[in-house]
Amino acid sequence: MSDDKAPEMNFSITYVSKYEYDAEVVDNHNALRVKPAANSRQRVDEFSVRLSPEARLHRHADYFGTEVVEFEIPRPHKTLVVDVRARVTTQAPSSPPKSTWEALRKPAYREAGGEFLFQTDSAPGHPLLDELIAATSQTADPVALVIAVAELIPDRFEYRKGATYVDSPLSDVLDGGAGVCQDFVHLGLFLLRHHGIAARYVSGYLYSTESEETHESIEVDTHAWIEALLPVARGEPTWVGVDPTNQGLTAQRHVKIGHGRHYADVPPIKGVYRGMANAELDATVTMTRLDEADPAAIARA
Repeated sequence: MSDDKAPEMNFSITYVSKYEYDAEVVDNHNALRVKPAANSRQRVDEFSVRLSPEARLHRHADYFGTEVVEFEIPRPHKTLVVDVRARVTTQAPSSPPKSTWEALRKPAYREAGGEFLFQTDSAPGHPLLDELIAATSQTADPVALVIAVAELIPDRFEYRKGATYVDSPLSDVLDGGAGVCQDFVHLGLFLLRHHGIAARYVSGYLYSTESEETHESIEVDTHAWIEALLPVARGEPTWVGVDPTNQGLTAQRHVKIGHGRHYADVPPIKGVYRGMANAELDATVTMTRLDEADPAAIARA
């Protein structure tokens, strides 16, 4: 059941990416996955994308339902600025449902889990991976397993920026003992899928402050967490968010963009260009908690 006493949270989000090229480039084509999702616990009150140089925007939903904003700049340029603004209202997620191992074995669960039951990364024969599998094997029910995975990973691995790259395999995290949120998610996905739980990679934003009352503007990075499909004795399986970087279930501070099988399905920005040039990227994400939603923005959404 959802917590009826938990108030809504309202956020303003600014995402700015600036690319500086050391020579002119042309035919610069990019796909953005940065818009907060609209779902049962999120309302997008406002969203805009401004580009310099200007270009026409094309929008569509990808295979997993994430909104993609695409654009192409054909003329020569040495700088590209992508300025994204959003306002979003979140509600408290529902508490995890009662779940059983018996329900996990039903054909209907495997049908609902689909491709999210299949592994996308592995490190065969790695002794640490075998140890982590054993450590998460004796749980009372699927809910306990999901929480155990989220608590175990940050206990065993250090969160350290620069320890890995966006395309680092699972073996790099296991060997180095450190990574960032996307690495923790990929490891969590492997463990959950190994135990038969369908799980998907979620990209989004996290308003990461210590105080519940603060309304300051803070710089954050795009964040990643897991949605696990929990089987229930009666009714449809339920997707539940869990954050292995922060050792717990997701909350109102988590703003979802989209999901996929792994990071490569939901990168915030991905593109190609023509030209003999190297690019230097400067990206910032700023989140501000607002006292309330802007009625005018809601009307425009």
